[in-house]
Amino acid sequence: INVAMFALDALVGPWLTVYLGLWPPGPNLLPWQVVTYAFLHGGFGHLFFNMLGLWMFGSDLERLWGPKRYLQFYFASVLTAAAAQLLVTWLLGSRYPTVGASGGLFGLLLGFGMMFPNRIIVPLIPPIPMKASTFVMVFGGLELFLGVSGTVSGVAHLAHLGGMLGGWLMIRHWRR
Repeated sequence: INVAMFALDALVGPWLTVYLGLWPPGPNLLPWQVVTYAFLHGGFGHLFFNMLGLWMFGSDLERLWGPKRYLQFYFASVLTAAAAQLLVTWLLGSRYPTVGASGGLFGLLLGFGMMFPNRIIVPLIPPIPMKASTFVMVFGGLELFLGVSGTVSGVAHLAHLGGMLGGWLMIRHWRR
């Protein structure tokens, strides 16, 4: 769906973002945008790395949980990422839409770290072998630092953390 939406977006231009991107609270925010924003991407690199992450972390989780639970988990992460982003954009007075599957991906990353904590992975940056649980903590800490410091603009760092929160809440719910 992400690749098809990227191709469609290339054909029709910014129209998709206007109606499907996640706009800050206000007149442009429409109810379906809390889900549809996750199927749009800001460029080929954004799409590529999100799809790589979905494949790297999502495929093992889908095999473990099955497709139904996997989708529940993914969309819980997407929705909490949207909630976090809406809160941040409301507090900061932002006027720009958010797009991308990154919030859902960060939920999958957290789920992967919780389900396979001792699995060794080698991230692209830095290419250092580490346990999945360590990778999750490093990336979570990095997102928190970048989100609070505001050193990298145009990236929804706190939405990423919202996605991780949604994944954590879903796993806690399932464990009850």
